Amino acid sequence: MKKNIAIIMGGYSSEVEISLKSGNVVYESMNKDNFNLYRIHILEEKWVYVDDDNKEFPVNKDDFSVEKNGVKVHFDCVFNAIHGTPGEDGLMQAYFELLGITHTSSDYYQSALTFNKRDLLSTLKPYGIKAAESYYLNLGDVIDTVEIEKKVGFPCFVKANKAGSSFGISKVYTKEELIPAIEKAYKEDDEIIIESFLDGTEVSVGVITYNGEIKVLPITEIVSDNDFFDYQAKYEGKSQEITPARLTKKQEKNVIITAKKAYEVLKMSGYTRSEFIFRGDEPYMLEMNTTPGLTRESILPQQAKVAGISISELFESAVQEAINKKG
Repeated sequence: MKKNIAIIMGGYSSEVEISLKSGNVVYESMNKDNFNLYRIHILEEKWVYVDDDNKEFPVNKDDFSVEKNGVKVHFDCVFNAIHGTPGEDGLMQAYFELLGITHTSSDYYQSALTFNKRDLLSTLKPYGIKAAESYYLNLGDVIDTVEIEKKVGFPCFVKANKAGSSFGISKVYTKEELIPAIEKAYKEDDEIIIESFLDGTEVSVGVITYNGEIKVLPITEIVSDNDFFDYQAKYEGKSQEITPARLTKKQEKNVIITAKKAYEVLKMSGYTRSEFIFRGDEPYMLEMNTTPGLTRESILPQQAKVAGISISELFESAVQEAINKKG
């Protein structure tokens, strides 16, 4: 009997449109002969099942079921395609765990931890995983520009601590630019991380569980046409994404070991895509994404393709891994 799969998409953050695009690609790519697929929009104003005629049917939040034409549908597995809150920060994962519904993403604790950049980097530091020098701010804190300059120097990056797709990020060259950059970041989150600039090759490393084994995908080198890998570079073609990356053998070996180690140390499952910048041969981690972009142009599907994994195999394997994990 075919399994009922809910593909959740949307979310409550600035990434909602990107997530809807990812979710629709998942829906279009998976084999409907093998699965009954349901597009579920998780939005602040509503949770609804959207059928092929774009008719909407409310989701029963008590048991995460939908009803259409008098038939109630329960789900065997949830495919998580929500970038940002509540799909990437552990909220949906905790909800599904309470209901006993398996899902394709990491567990709630891992999701919450990795969504918080400064907590993630602090957790990995004792395991030898390097990161840039950083300075933290919470909304309401006194902003000491002299101390910030002393700690991280210029240029530096001001980032919203819990946000994706480069929303709320600025590259800052002078003390005068700090306050506007901090105000911009606070529009996305009430926590900020300010990091020193690392001048080196930037790469993105996908790590997945595939056929029961942890697999590091071919590495992607990021060459931005802009000053850094911002929203335009990520989604509007203002960058080159070169897979496999142009790395030395030593750099490649080091970043593969580091990305896999982070995945294992944190007891991850599903997809992760981590960003690193090299200083010499050493990779410095910037962040880890647990629901990365899943459009055909997105980095993780590109990497899978180079590894000989089709986009449908990539998605269907995630569902099967989740179902096997529950079983």
